[in-house]
Amino acid sequence: MREIYKLHAEMCKVFSNSIRLEILNLLRDKEMSVTELITKTKLTQANISQHLSIMKSKGIVVSNRNGKNIYYKLSNPKIIKAFDIIREILSERLEMDRKSLFIQRREK
Repeated sequence: MREIYKLHAEMCKVFSNSIRLEILNLLRDKEMSVTELITKTKLTQANISQHLSIMKSKGIVVSNRNGKNIYYKLSNPKIIKAFDIIREILSERLEMDRKSLFIQRREK
């Protein structure tokens, strides 16, 4: 049973970086080349490649080569479900914090 917790923790480390989260979101619906990811994120090839390498080593993305280009996609579509659930929770929390702040300001 502890093995699943260890794997879970390792996967969550991937989600602890905002650049990797941005890449995950870009790969949500389609396969993309490194060049496309560089264009969308405005990051360097070295930076994108480093993050993709981490994500690939943890089994989050898979790659395939087509000529000179390497394309990446999510290894499992359920990854986006987890991503979306976490974002929903955070959005709800932000909204609650804004409402609480608004109420506090009105009471003063």
